[in-house]
Amino acid sequence: MQSEQATVLVVDDTPENIDVLRGILKGRYKIKVAINGLQALKLCICDQPPDLILLDVMMPGMDGYEVCQKLKADPRSEAIPVIFVTAKNETRDEVRGFEVGGVDYISKPVTPAVVLARVATHLKLRSAYRFIRETFGRYLSEEIVNALVDTPHGLKLGGEKRKVTIMMADLRGFTSIGERLPAETVVEMINIFLATMTDVIQEHQGTIDEFIGDAILVIFGAPLQRPDDSLRAIRCAIDMQVAMKEVNRQFRQRGHPEVEMGVGLHTGEVIVGNIGSHKRSKYGVVGRVVNTASRIESYTIGGQILISESTLADCGAELRIDGKMKVMPKGISHEMTIYDVGGIIDDETTQLPEKSDEALTGIEPPLPVRIMQLKEKHGSDAFPGWILRAGRRNMHIVAEQPCADFTNLRISLTGDLQAQGNDTTFYAKVTGQITDKPITFQAHVTSIPGDLATWLRQTGAKHKADIT
Repeated sequence: MQSEQATVLVVDDTPENIDVLRGILKGRYKIKVAINGLQALKLCICDQPPDLILLDVMMPGMDGYEVCQKLKADPRSEAIPVIFVTAKNETRDEVRGFEVGGVDYISKPVTPAVVLARVATHLKLRSAYRFIRETFGRYLSEEIVNALVDTPHGLKLGGEKRKVTIMMADLRGFTSIGERLPAETVVEMINIFLATMTDVIQEHQGTIDEFIGDAILVIFGAPLQRPDDSLRAIRCAIDMQVAMKEVNRQFRQRGHPEVEMGVGLHTGEVIVGNIGSHKRSKYGVVGRVVNTASRIESYTIGGQILISESTLADCGAELRIDGKMKVMPKGISHEMTIYDVGGIIDDETTQLPEKSDEALTGIEPPLPVRIMQLKEKHGSDAFPGWILRAGRRNMHIVAEQPCADFTNLRISLTGDLQAQGNDTTFYAKVTGQITDKPITFQAHVTSIPGDLATWLRQTGAKHKADIT
């Protein structure tokens, strides 16, 4: 069906030659005709360009070789296969045709069966090429698709050691959101998020290695390595945080809750290449750098970009650092310093809003809650606590048990609000210690039902009801 619907452009300045080719192709393909190179170029950049070109060499003004060169130099026509059909049958003529971008060479006088076979073959090849680009282009970066199409040896298993910058981006608290929403809503939200972020990542020439639910693993430095890989990764992370405004705009438009994203970056040596078996493989990275980037990302709160010392040293730019912290990630044998990036100094286009302390409103009496510490997706026994102060995303909590910095919490309000059948559970991350006695800490809310968030904001100091 593809061949029957294909359009073939015949380019020749001799009417008899055009009639011969038209007679051979008639009934199998749609046929367009150009009698010189200029007409051919115009027909190839119109709204309905041909699928294949049969091109004469000896024409007045612009010969076929020059026409082919111009076609291949224009992104709008470079993918159209060109078959030379000419009386120039010397070996050097054929070589010249392939050098300028032709895919085949037919000598005049033509044999109908040869013309039909060559045309059918190259239309099938172009259809396969389109399929590869359109199908795999949805999952892989442009660079990897090019490697698959242009360098078949790139499909071999194996890899090489290379310095790269790994980015891990993840929606904070999205798992808990997914527990409360229909499956189709969750999928729609993830697709909006991934589509928006994919555009930003590709703009910065990052290679998307994998989508992991609502998380994205990105490589800067493979398959192509550039001198500014780590700096581009930082620029990309900043633009991704800015793009979250558009993501949440679309969410609000569809009646979905707003979300926040955390990004972690780490630079180091990995093994990069085709990994797997001869039956199934993928282009990816293996190494501690990937795990470390994921660990760094796990320390983020919404809207935050955390980078390692190695990324800071490698980026070659002066960054606006909004804070730093020493951490001991699981699986890492030494303490690490990670940095909270707010922008690139001297570049106004890559800046996040300045961070400021959020004003918290005292709640009287304090709201009683049950707190569960989450570690590796498993929860501990719940224990009592009370919300003393609350803002849009931060709150101060006093509790009966200590909660270390960066601990993820599942918090449920108790009392009358719960008895009324409302959704009173939300998720937060511990971001600092306030006092040891009583145990008081600050928590950043990572996911909260919209109705509960509104209720908490409205409660504030005006909340006088006894919900215990």
